[in-house]
Amino acid sequence: MRAARLIKLVLLLQSRASTTGPELARRLEVSERTVARDVLALSEAGVPVYADRGRAGGYRLVGGYRTRLTGLDRTEAEALFLSGVPSALREMGLADVASAARLKVSAALLPELSDAPASAAQRFHLDAPAWWQSADPPPLLPAVARAVWDDLRLTARYRRRETEAERVLEPYGLVLKGGVWYLAARVPEGAFRVYRLDRFVAATAGEEHFDREESFDLPEFWEERAAEFARSILRETVGLRLTPEGARRLPHVTDRAEARRALAAAPGPDARQRVTVTLAVETLEVAYDQLLALGPEAEVLDPPELRDRFARAAARAAALYDRDASGEPSP
Repeated sequence: MRAARLIKLVLLLQSRASTTGPELARRLEVSERTVARDVLALSEAGVPVYADRGRAGGYRLVGGYRTRLTGLDRTEAEALFLSGVPSALREMGLADVASAARLKVSAALLPELSDAPASAAQRFHLDAPAWWQSADPPPLLPAVARAVWDDLRLTARYRRRETEAERVLEPYGLVLKGGVWYLAARVPEGAFRVYRLDRFVAATAGEEHFDREESFDLPEFWEERAAEFARSILRETVGLRLTPEGARRLPHVTDRAEARRALAAAPGPDARQRVTVTLAVETLEVAYDQLLALGPEAEVLDPPELRDRFARAAARAAALYDRDASGEPSP
C-alpha cells in the first residue's frame, strides 16, 4: 500500500513544478505528517525531492527528474477511456484507477503540456443522469462492473414482474442511459439480453472466466436493441391533422424516429398547408399526454375516444379563457 502511495507521490510531484504539503495530503488522502515521512523515504531512496520552506513553499523534484514509472496497466488504460464520465467511474468503483491513469499520463507529458488535463476538464463535462431523476447508483453496480471488466461469469437474481428469477450470465457490457444502468449479457442458451441493474436483488461474480465473442460490438448492439425496444412499445395508432408548426414540433413531443416516418409517409398538404399523418404511439394515454403539448397545432382525427377526450379538454380550456383573470365571465 505504501509503495503504491510513494509512486503516486512521485507522479504528483513530476506533473507540476511545486506542490504544497496540504495539497499532497489531500490528493493522497493521508495526513501532512505522513506526506513528510514519505518525502523523507523518497529522498533516502535517491529521488531528488526538495522542500521549499515558507508560506509559498512546497515540495518539488530537483533537476528535471523524470521517473519511468508511467506505464499504464490494463485496468488503468481501460479506465482512462472513461475519464470523461466521472460519475460513471465513481458508480462502478473505478475512480481511483482512473485517477492513477490520469496521473501517469500527466507525468509523461512535456512540461509545456502539463495543464492540458485541467484545461480539458474545464471545457467538457458529461452529466449522465436525466433531470429530476435519482442519481443514486444501483448498489450492486460495482460487483457487476468487476465481472464485466474481468470477464467473469455472474450469478444474478432479479425481479421479474411479481417474482424473482436467477440466472448465470456472461456480462458483456454496461450502458448508462438517462441515468439508468443496463447490463448487456449472454445467457447459457447463447442469446444476448438486456437487464436493468436496479432490478437486481443479488449478483455474485465467481472465479470462472468466459470467452467473449470477438465480433460483439456493444455500441452497435445497444443501438439495435434500443431501436427494437422503441418499435415494440408503439402498439396503438392515431390520426392527426397538423399545421406546419405542429409538423415541425411533432418529433420533439413523440418518438422522434416514428414522427419522422409518419411525416415522410404523409400525403401532400391541403389548401391550408396542413398534413394528415398516421402516428404509432405507445398507448392512447401516453399519446394524450404527448400531443397536448402541440395545443392548437394538432387536431386528433381518430380513434374517436381520443378525439372526444381532446374535444373535452379544449372545451375546458376555452371556458377558462372565457373569464378574466379574476375568474369572472369576460364582458
